[in-house]
Amino acid sequence: MTGEIELSIPVRVDYVQLVRAVVGSLAATNPELSTARIADLRLVVSEALTNAIRAQEKNSISERLYVLCKLTDSAIEVEVRDNATGFDVDLIRDLPPTESPERLQHERGLGLSIMREMSDGLEIKSGPDGTVVHMTINSSNSNNS
Repeated sequence: MTGEIELSIPVRVDYVQLVRAVVGSLAATNPELSTARIADLRLVVSEALTNAIRAQEKNSISERLYVLCKLTDSAIEVEVRDNATGFDVDLIRDLPPTESPERLQHERGLGLSIMREMSDGLEIKSGPDGTVVHMTINSSNSNNS
């Protein structure tokens, strides 16, 4: 079972829910992906896409965003690409543990931590021409889950 969808999205947050629905629907065609993992997928896609939209808005870039979703028997992979100026991935600090009182001081900036925790694979490439976030959610028949 395989499938692939590519979406071209305007720089508007009201498209995030549409992308979540499309990606979730494709993921649901794989019976090995549990509803809990599909919910995780929808959340990480929302985080990546919202970050991409904010980055382009901050830099007044109106070029469309791209979301590529590939479904295989063992996983679903989603790539979110923006055209913003990029950022240094190594400068993103890890957040304090969730049980730490210091965590309460971090209302924003949770997106990358959420993506790291809820995906089975996360790769971020960022530079002056934009950022590509590649996330993987493994199905239950994969050895990495």
